Amino acid sequence: MVGVATLIGMFLMPILAIIFCINLVEIMKKVKREEPTATNTFWLTASFLLIVWSIAITSLIH
Repeated sequence: MVGVATLIGMFLMPILAIIFCINLVEIMKKVKREEPTATNTFWLTASFLLIVWSIAITSLIH
């Protein structure tokens, strides 16, 4: 589990950060136009959880 968190932290963190930012901007645009945001909210939450989880697990081993 620590190895997976380390790999996510090292290699997938930039991708997860981009996914997070894109979905955050899309949610803000959709809220302004009063459109549904469920899909973007799911991906925003999933990317945020993976970012926080990988940081937390990686910090436990160091």
